[in-house]
Amino acid sequence: MIELTKEVPVPKPRIRNIYPYRAMEVGDSFYIPNVKMQIVLNNNYRSGKKLGMTFIARREKEGVRVWRTA
Repeated sequence: MIELTKEVPVPKPRIRNIYPYRAMEVGDSFYIPNVKMQIVLNNNYRSGKKLGMTFIARREKEGVRVWRTA
């Protein structure tokens, strides 16, 4: 049997995009330490489609650097 619980607060929504894509101009970059490349690539793709921009990412030291290319 499943117990019904009342008065448990709904969790706050996660912030989906914490990277500064909107503020970037062509040639700008930012560095993200300790992150998986696939997470960054997924964010680049989604943000690029939404904002009409393109981004590339490369591994750098212990993280990933992202550039706006167009």
